[in-house]
Amino acid sequence: METRASLRLASEVMEREAVVIGGGLAGAAAATQLARAGRDVLLLERTRTAHHKVCGEFLSREALHYLALLGMDPAALGAVPITGVRLAACELLVETALPFMALSLTRRTLDEAILRNAEAAGVEVQRSTSAAALSRSNSAWDLSTDQGESFSARNVFLATGKHDLRGWLRSKGWHNDLVALKMYFRLSQAQHAALSGFVELILFPGGYTGLQAVENGEANLCLLITRERLRRLNGSWEAVLEHACLHSSHLRDRLSGSQALLDRPLALSSIPYGYRAPVGSDGVWRLGDQTAVIPSFSGDGMSIALHSAHLATKLFLTGNTSNVYQQQMRRQLGRGICVASALSQLLVRAPLLAQLVRVRPRLLRDIAILTRIPESAIIR
Repeated sequence: METRASLRLASEVMEREAVVIGGGLAGAAAATQLARAGRDVLLLERTRTAHHKVCGEFLSREALHYLALLGMDPAALGAVPITGVRLAACELLVETALPFMALSLTRRTLDEAILRNAEAAGVEVQRSTSAAALSRSNSAWDLSTDQGESFSARNVFLATGKHDLRGWLRSKGWHNDLVALKMYFRLSQAQHAALSGFVELILFPGGYTGLQAVENGEANLCLLITRERLRRLNGSWEAVLEHACLHSSHLRDRLSGSQALLDRPLALSSIPYGYRAPVGSDGVWRLGDQTAVIPSFSGDGMSIALHSAHLATKLFLTGNTSNVYQQQMRRQLGRGICVASALSQLLVRAPLLAQLVRVRPRLLRDIAILTRIPESAIIR
């Protein structure tokens, strides 16, 4: 039998002005901006501490700009500079300078720093807490957590990254047959020196991989492979890596004498590349991968996450609706996501792109420009 005290507690649902679901780059950046504007913000982060994520960890010029607006300096966290890009396919190796300065930093380091930055701005961060259910109730949102708590929020910012909240599934996008695998390596001294300053895109039948140095003398290898090819390789990480090295002497040389730094690779499937959230009337502010998903080779995923946070909070604080925000995001990102998704399909199924790059090495720079957030859209 319920006591009077329990009935009172059950009816006391805490009301918040804004709840941000997800403490990655997009969620933490949005929460920080809201708190700095004097708004009451609760951020829910499902993990207890920051952790490694399936991510290329490439911070482009746009990402660095938005981090600077948050008062953050990735270089002070150990980020390493990237000034060039290499494309390797069979025996072909082409390189060119990037049209902008970039940095490389692990998500575990960056995510922890941006969450602490949010706390310093006045955000209430609740870790080890996942949103279990979200529903609309009149003019507010009802939110419950896996910890048994309930909140009523006037505004909700959905920033759960590549993981969908139950009942709020995204569509599959139009390039969704890839599985992502990620491993950190400690390369030999000679190979680490040869990699320094470059992000390398390495093609092999049925997939491609990105390789770049990160802090502490390590290297991040983020690999994408079709589900069909992965099945043919029996789902084995060792077989996948052997397959990639068999078709790329460059990758084989890079990993010669290397040491894997994780017990097993991180994995992620059903990535909805090409997805852009539709314009609707439900009122949720979708951030990061919940608003758009661009193929990893473009190196623009973290830029989009941070851009979405800054655009959403700017529009929210000036009295605009989530529909206005979503319309602007679709318009600003449309070209880049379409180009990147089409190229990703070509890289997997028709790596003749490599031959085009042989004739025109500058094509790598052109692609880097075409898949970026338009300069006119950047918030200053």
